[in-house]
Amino acid sequence: MSVIKEYKVHDCIMRLLLGDITERDVDAIVNAANERLQHGAGVAGAIVRKGGKIIQEESDKIGYVPVGNVAITSGGNLKARYVIHAVGPRMGEGDEDRKLKTAVINTLKLASEKGFKSLSMPAISSGIFGFPKDRCAKILIGETKRFLEENPTVSLRIVEFCIFGEDTLAFFKEEFDRLSSIT
Repeated sequence: MSVIKEYKVHDCIMRLLLGDITERDVDAIVNAANERLQHGAGVAGAIVRKGGKIIQEESDKIGYVPVGNVAITSGGNLKARYVIHAVGPRMGEGDEDRKLKTAVINTLKLASEKGFKSLSMPAISSGIFGFPKDRCAKILIGETKRFLEENPTVSLRIVEFCIFGEDTLAFFKEEFDRLSSIT
């Protein structure tokens, strides 16, 4: 897995990767979760298959998490020590952009509160939840940049966007190119 693009904000590097988030050796990976934290398909299913049933068991104890909010479990057998479960919106439920922005901000806040130095995030809601990939890339990258600019003393030193498919990656590359052109 190689770095495709990087962008620095204060002491933190935003990084774009193509690959499998379950392989990332970071403090926490982000799971694109549903409200019930039932991890059967997509990124969530892959995380539990690789990390073990302990992740689902810990999620079951947490229970319901509203859209836009986050919860945290251990990383089980993953290289990542923790999994932050970010509940993104499903297309068609209304106010999706705001809900996705809230999920991203809450993810970054929780990682900062925990003192994490590295975080790897997938394209939340852009898979089975049907959120448009271009808007997803714009929101995830834009909100992360804004959060880091507004919070220069956060513990985070690396925030990765670990993208699984080439089609989704293209939209994230475009957003990184926009960042580079405005500096």
